[in-house]
Amino acid sequence: MLGATNLSDDSRAPLLIHSVADLRRWRRNALMAGKTVGMVPTMGALHDGHLNLVRRARTSCDLVVVCIYVNPSQFAPHEDLDQYPRTLQQDIALLGGSAKDAARQTDASATGCLADVVFAPSNESVYPDGITTVRKDQRGAFVEVLGLSHQMEGVTRPHFFRGVATIVTKLINLVQPDRVFFGQKDAQQCVVVRSLIRNLCLPVEMTVVETTREQDGLAMSSRNRYLTAEERQPAIALYKALRRAQTAYLEGERRRSALMELANAEISAAPNVSLEYLSLAHPRTLDELDNIGEDGAIISGAIRMPSARLIDNLLLGCEL
Repeated sequence: MLGATNLSDDSRAPLLIHSVADLRRWRRNALMAGKTVGMVPTMGALHDGHLNLVRRARTSCDLVVVCIYVNPSQFAPHEDLDQYPRTLQQDIALLGGSAKDAARQTDASATGCLADVVFAPSNESVYPDGITTVRKDQRGAFVEVLGLSHQMEGVTRPHFFRGVATIVTKLINLVQPDRVFFGQKDAQQCVVVRSLIRNLCLPVEMTVVETTREQDGLAMSSRNRYLTAEERQPAIALYKALRRAQTAYLEGERRRSALMELANAEISAAPNVSLEYLSLAHPRTLDELDNIGEDGAIISGAIRMPSARLIDNLLLGCEL
């Protein structure tokens, strides 16, 4: 049973909910109390990038739900589903931190923590017909966003955005948030989810929060913990490449050929770094651009290192 549904509860930890029934009971109480709800979907292994999303949600909404669920349908059979870090107790402790410096301090905060609720469902709750990473064996309802899922990340991970679109739709249906919060680091995901919300007429607003970075510029990611000490310095090659292209853009360069040449040179000089792709795409259609126009562009890429695959992006004259 749900242990605490009182929205004025003053405990120092988020309420942990596993079952759909308990989540719906909590959400019904929030609705009856007239509270707005923000949702931050994550796969756990939280870092400060995730916490910045939660902080933004706290400043915008009365109550904050952080979803922690490692979603099988966005992994291929050869990918790291089984190895993906699962640190639920540590995540809950991080979300139990004081919201004083990040939140509006009113009676809207149920716990005084960064998050009011952690929703950590089971696979059976999310996929009642079962779930496998083998697409041909999957059963049940899945969601695809056509036209935005096949390029960039979708070239080497063609299964990925089908899984993302499906789990985001399920979590929005389960939590019924007023607002959802995503990080810019996953720029293509942000474009896909915006299209999903618009095309399925989902009654939710979406906010994209700027990428949180380490001091040297490396985008924070749960997979950064895979990096060895020797790989940590070369890992910033992608960020340096994107920054070099961004600098040229700010100085007036608009040609794809020139920007990509600068970025490729930076990555080629880094040891143990293999470039998977570089993209210069329109911020809404994700079409590759020969020249950047008035709508701006997303410059993004992925690199592989012996221990990890890393992605990053920068925005050139546009917003997500």
